[in-house]
Amino acid sequence: MTTTDLADLRTRLEALLDPYRDRLEAFELYGAPYLRRPGAKAHDWFAGVSEGNGVMRFFLLPMHAHPEVLDGISDGLRKRKTGASLFSFKTLDDDQLAELQGVVARAFDAYMGGAGR
Repeated sequence: MTTTDLADLRTRLEALLDPYRDRLEAFELYGAPYLRRPGAKAHDWFAGVSEGNGVMRFFLLPMHAHPEVLDGISDGLRKRKTGASLFSFKTLDDDQLAELQGVVARAFDAYMGGAGR
């Protein structure tokens, strides 16, 4: 299934972060919602989802400092990477969602210093 509705995209992307919410705290940075380690400084965040310019943006800071979390990703997902720590989606299919779920898991481990799970 391919999702094109922005509200559905938001729901699917935010669900990727659900397994980590019990170990992270929610906060806002420049008006956008993110998750971070409890007590972390403002710019030491893990991930967040926001809407912008007709796309849903999935921010994943660990991929900036740990580019190895992207090793082996498909060209399709790589094309969605629009910044050092950003994926942008107008559409999202089940395969890309599953692939992104793996990237998020690897990024969480890197973010938590290998002891995230």
